[in-house]
Amino acid sequence: MSPPVAVLGAGSWGTALAVLLARNGVPTTLWGRSPQAVVDMATARANTRYLPEMTFPDTLGISGVIETCVRDAAIVLISVPSHAFRDLLDVITPWVAPGAGIAWATKGFDPGSGRFLHELVNERLPDHPAAVVTGPSFAREVALGMPTALTVQSNDADFAQQLARLLHAPTFRAYTGNDILGAELGGAMKNVLAVATGVADGMGLGLNARAGLITRGMNEILRLGTALGAKPETLMGLAGLGDLVLTCTGDLSRNRRLG
Repeated sequence: MSPPVAVLGAGSWGTALAVLLARNGVPTTLWGRSPQAVVDMATARANTRYLPEMTFPDTLGISGVIETCVRDAAIVLISVPSHAFRDLLDVITPWVAPGAGIAWATKGFDPGSGRFLHELVNERLPDHPAAVVTGPSFAREVALGMPTALTVQSNDADFAQQLARLLHAPTFRAYTGNDILGAELGGAMKNVLAVATGVADGMGLGLNARAGLITRGMNEILRLGTALGAKPETLMGLAGLGDLVLTCTGDLSRNRRLG
C-alpha cells in the first residue's frame, strides 16, 4: 500500500502534483492556505483559479487544517513560493511524524538569508529523509497529461526511489540522484536567465541573442556550481539545463513573460 502524502500549497504546481499522486493511487491530501479556496476546490473538485482543466480524482482529499495533514502523512511535499518556505517549515515542524519524509518542489533561495532551502530543512528536521523535486515542468502540461520528466534528488537513496515511484506515471517520469545542492542551484539560477531572455525577446534582439544568453548563462551556472560543490552532471541534466531551456523558451514561463 502506498504511504499517505500531504501536499502543502494549492497553487498550480502543488495542485498538479497532488492530482498526479492521487491518480497514481497514492492516498493524497492537498492543503490550501486560504479557507475560501479550500471550500471552492472541495465543491468544484477542481482548482478553478490555477488549473481549471484538471478535474480532481475522487480519492484526492482537500483540507485547510495543516496540523492534521502533516501529522497523518508519511511524506510531506511542500510546494509554496520560496518566500513562504521558511515560515511554513516552522509551522509544520512540531507536527511531522517520526521518520516521515520531507520533500519540496519549491525553487529558489530563502530570501531572508540567501540560504539553500535544504539547509533550512536540515536544521529543523535533521532526522528525516529529505528530497527536492525539480526539473522542466510546467504545471499546465502536467495537468493535461503531456509527457514530463523531472528529478528527485536526495541524500537518502531509498527515499528518492520511493518518491520517484509514487510520481511515476505513463506520461510522467522521475529520475533520481543525490545532489540536492546542485538541483536547487539549477532551479533557482535559471529564473534570472529567463528574465534576461525575456528582455532580449521583448527588445526584438533575435534568436541568436536568445541562444547566446542560454549558452553563456549555462556556463555561469556551471562555474558557480563547481565553486559550491555541485555535480556538473546535475547541472547539465533536468534540474539545470533542462529547466533552463524550458524557462527561457516556453511561452508558459512567468519569468520570461516578466522580462
